Amino acid sequence: MGKKQIADDVGKLAIANGDVPMAVRYLLQLIENSSPGRAVELRVPPYGAIQCVQGLDHRRGTPPNVIEMTPEVFLSLCKGQSSWSSELEAGTVVASGALANEVARLFPVELEN
Repeated sequence: MGKKQIADDVGKLAIANGDVPMAVRYLLQLIENSSPGRAVELRVPPYGAIQCVQGLDHRRGTPPNVIEMTPEVFLSLCKGQSSWSSELEAGTVVASGALANEVARLFPVELEN
């Protein structure tokens, strides 16, 4: 049985109303659904983490490709208010592993109407 999905109307309302925990979880869900895979772990503590991007799967322990950022930076990237390269340069995104930069193509996140 799969994870419970956040409904689009609930997620979009969370984004619009500044409900950071729900907005982050919803946007992570959209990324996970649009870019399935287990090659990269995308972490937005304390609200969530997903595995995404096709490539070599990892099964146990810390994966070789990890990205971590604050909820504020994540939301900014998802909304297109900042860029992957500027956040990396500023040190607000921590990315390790050969496939970590593959996540750059996932931002901004497209919200369906």
